[in-house]
Amino acid sequence: MPPTRFAPSHIKNKIKREQLTQKAKKAKAQAKLQKRLARAKVEVNDPAAKKKRLAENVPRTLDNMREFDPSIMTTDPSTSNQAQGSTTAEATQNEHNADISTDPFASYFNSIDDPTLPPKVLITTSFKASKSTYEFCDELVGVFPGAEFRRRKKGKGFEMGRIAGWAADRGYRHLLVVNEDMKKPNAITMVHLPIGPTAYFKLTSVELTRQIFGHARATPHYPELILNGFVTRLGHAVGRMFQTTFPPLPEFQGRQVVTLHNQRDFIFFRRHRYAFRSPEKVALQEIGPRFTLKLRSLKKNIPAVYNLGESPAPLTIEKDDEDDPVGELEGQDQEKNEDEEKEKEPSKTLPPKQDEFLWQWKPDLETTRRTFFL
Repeated sequence: MPPTRFAPSHIKNKIKREQLTQKAKKAKAQAKLQKRLARAKVEVNDPAAKKKRLAENVPRTLDNMREFDPSIMTTDPSTSNQAQGSTTAEATQNEHNADISTDPFASYFNSIDDPTLPPKVLITTSFKASKSTYEFCDELVGVFPGAEFRRRKKGKGFEMGRIAGWAADRGYRHLLVVNEDMKKPNAITMVHLPIGPTAYFKLTSVELTRQIFGHARATPHYPELILNGFVTRLGHAVGRMFQTTFPPLPEFQGRQVVTLHNQRDFIFFRRHRYAFRSPEKVALQEIGPRFTLKLRSLKKNIPAVYNLGESPAPLTIEKDDEDDPVGELEGQDQEKNEDEEKEKEPSKTLPPKQDEFLWQWKPDLETTRRTFFL
């Protein structure tokens, strides 16, 4: 482009200034296009040049620039990130394997039960839920093969911890409680039964199946499960928790797949069906629903019930130090009767009296935009 006498910013005429700016922009785009065409012509005859250019021009994103986290797990122990002065990579990997073999989900992966039987999942809501929350629960019942929905009553005795204990005694493996705010579902509490852990997720971007244009119809087949992006030890625990809600053996003839994709600590839920257009081409048709989760806390046990079963202290009468053989015999008989009654009664799952957090999100944890936990 030939040089102009004045810069466009120094020209007072608005029309003339816009014309010069458009000409400069067009000339810059043409020069960029010619450069790209010349480079493409060279790379046709030299594939190594293209490979080198792609290797050098890696875009910088928040994902590949995330802050260092020593809990990131990799498949190759030699490539595991570790801080200076820590143990060797192999020792760290052995520690991770030991944690996996003893975590609460190990029984699911080491079970000898029929792999075609889906885990029982109990789904309920908060007190006095609205219509939109019930509709979302109906969608969840269709997602998890062994799910069952029950309306939650209001009042004492229907706390989340008591419901979890009741469900654990009846063979349920998970409890999902959908919370709502402003008559819209805004959170999900997932409890792994019978001993925990309990994960609390914020729920956003909810779209039901009928709201998705061109959606497919779901079938009762067990879906496949894809877990993507859970790389830290905390993320690995959350991923295994989701994995235990589906049967170990999917039914591939149903062509259904459930995806939980973690990106920047946001867990995106999607459900699709494979559509084979030809022997060489395949497409995905979304079934629904779709929503986004974000982990807020992880507790060690099932939800606690404060002041569980506590009653006023009984009235006690002080006795003299003199020996009372009759009282001792009566006390022994009462203890024997109590022990026999305890043996006859079936063991019940009781919630703890206080919550124990394994991890809890706080604003102070996110020091930068490149800090992620899953």
